[in-house]
Amino acid sequence: MTGTPSGRMRQTILESLKDPPAHFPAQRRRDTAETGVTARAVAAKLGVPRRTALAHLRFLTRLGVLRTRRIHGRTHYRRDEVRIAEVARMFEKGW
Repeated sequence: MTGTPSGRMRQTILESLKDPPAHFPAQRRRDTAETGVTARAVAAKLGVPRRTALAHLRFLTRLGVLRTRRIHGRTHYRRDEVRIAEVARMFEKGW
């Protein structure tokens, strides 16, 4: 997953979501660190169509490394630090 172009894009998404205020524009009356960011914001950061960003975000959500939250009809994505730590431990142990 990490050696492919799409894997690098997913890695970029995860890295950017570590500190959303530093990587994404502020949202009206919302703290991006707490609520997460939309697929539109991710697409703008990566310079890809929203559908492409959405496909990567959905994949990462299915893996369990992102959490979603619906706010006013939009899905916001943020990292699940506990799950990311679990996955990292599995790779360190060699499965």
